[in-house]
Amino acid sequence: MEDTYKTIEKPGEGYFKDKGSKFISYAFPVQTEDEIKEHLAQLKKEHHSARHHCYAWRLGTEEITYRANDDGEPSSTAGKPILGQLQSFGVTNILIVVVRYFGGTLLGVSGLINAYKNAAASVLNQTEIITKTIERHYRLYFNYPALNDVMNIIKQENYTILKTDFALDCKLDFSVKKSEATKAEEIFNNYYGIEIKKLDENLLIK
Repeated sequence: MEDTYKTIEKPGEGYFKDKGSKFISYAFPVQTEDEIKEHLAQLKKEHHSARHHCYAWRLGTEEITYRANDDGEPSSTAGKPILGQLQSFGVTNILIVVVRYFGGTLLGVSGLINAYKNAAASVLNQTEIITKTIERHYRLYFNYPALNDVMNIIKQENYTILKTDFALDCKLDFSVKKSEATKAEEIFNNYYGIEIKKLDENLLIK
């Protein structure tokens, strides 16, 4: 079972030039489509005189969604080659935008494909790609007397505590590698007085 995925932690920038046309590429780590829209809006402000702002993105760690946009370039000459580099490098949760300043000479279909591919490759080669672990998040519900047992299990199994709320009715959020999730469910489901529920990331105890 695959426990990891590749992404970037920090934004990066690349560059490619062909027959006077400049292709400036930007990579951003992203988690949502709203973040993607914000980055696009910001770049269009910064490069308002550029002719094209073409992009592609991939989101998700298991079920991956993606999109490519040519932004006025001939169909499949910009967004698709950018997306192809994202797939080739095997990265996700990432947006690449390539801003083109026209140099006065038409590049043709093959020239455009080559330029956008190279611009995307440039930024990916210059941006640190990291490996992250795919995790499952859980919440435990239990009474205070069970606290020691819960903490011993967490320590023994090397789970990561995310948030705690130790009142009379205790709550504890923890994460576990995807490959160990079924075992974690079994451990706590078989323990009297402890209830375990799977969590979405946005439901963690604040």
